[in-house]
Amino acid sequence: MRDEITLAPQGFPDGFGRSSDAERDAALLLCGVQGSSPGKLHALAWREGSASACVRSILGGRAGTVSDRAYLAAVDPDDVHRALERAQARFVVPGDAEYWPAFTRLADPPVAVFARGGRLRLGEERIAIVGSRRPSPIGRDVTRDLARGVALHGLVVVSGGAIGIDAAAHEGCLDVGGRTVVVLGSGIDRLYPSSNRTLFEETLSAGGTVLSEYPPGVPAEPRRFPARNRLIAALSRGVVIVEGTRESGTRITADHAIDLGLDVFAVPGNVTSPLAYTPLELIRDGATMIRGAHDLLGDLGFDPGAVPAEGPEGLPEDERRALDTLMTPMLPESVAKAASMTVADAIAALIRLEIRGIVRGVGGRFERTMLAAAVGDG
Repeated sequence: MRDEITLAPQGFPDGFGRSSDAERDAALLLCGVQGSSPGKLHALAWREGSASACVRSILGGRAGTVSDRAYLAAVDPDDVHRALERAQARFVVPGDAEYWPAFTRLADPPVAVFARGGRLRLGEERIAIVGSRRPSPIGRDVTRDLARGVALHGLVVVSGGAIGIDAAAHEGCLDVGGRTVVVLGSGIDRLYPSSNRTLFEETLSAGGTVLSEYPPGVPAEPRRFPARNRLIAALSRGVVIVEGTRESGTRITADHAIDLGLDVFAVPGNVTSPLAYTPLELIRDGATMIRGAHDLLGDLGFDPGAVPAEGPEGLPEDERRALDTLMTPMLPESVAKAASMTVADAIAALIRLEIRGIVRGVGGRFERTMLAAAVGDG
């Protein structure tokens, strides 16, 4: 949860974690301290001025906890570096290119982060999509469609890698060849939950990024998941909430987005459904209601229909082939087979058609809309 003990300045002192190899190693060790919250470490950083001084303060008993001192007295930074090499992970401190600038605007910024896979790039736009771990089938479908739609317009999808809505967001993005960022609530080498290991591996293979503020070996624990939500928000230009009960942690992500001055979007649901509680509450509090990718893209300033039209009837060839095949409601796999396309290409074409309003997704299948008549038969 958010730490409210300090009114320290934003960011970190100049050179924190960067001024020398020893200073960098000190920041690495601070990441493994578990008895002091990020907010307390941030306040300590401003009091002491450097990561090395923070370590000395904790070891000297002037800060931290007994467990913090025991950890720092026992750990060897070379062992942590070797663990990072085994995980093929990078260590990123404030001031490094991959330490996202918005992290410094948090009240409790991470001392450093760890990253695997593709590098976070300045200039890329990201949207966070989060929600219930136990979504409805409709919620899962809406999430995948949202992620596909924004990915096709070049946005990077950020989420937490959990089962449910998080996984659907990552999957939808990958369906159309997009880049996605997974923020873990465990050590950078602990791909949790294990049931999503294939998803994490696909994320890395596709050039996506896995990020954590925890070093190798740190287990997933309940308290770490609310903490990682602030990083999900800070990495993004806006946050979308798809389903969440009254007790859902998704509200934490939305609150961090509000604190950072970001846009918050929510997908409404049936007022009698417990899963609609958080989205509807957010809408009452001023969040922007969206019904799908078309709404979201428009609210983000994109032209939802801005897809190149190259075919003889105003559609690209792959979209024309998919549309010609779609005479009855069909699964993407069936469209791919009938149109002699890969499943990934068929999904991408169908999502672009859906954004145009020519087809719509219903229960995992796609069907033509009345607008399809306007583009003629193939």
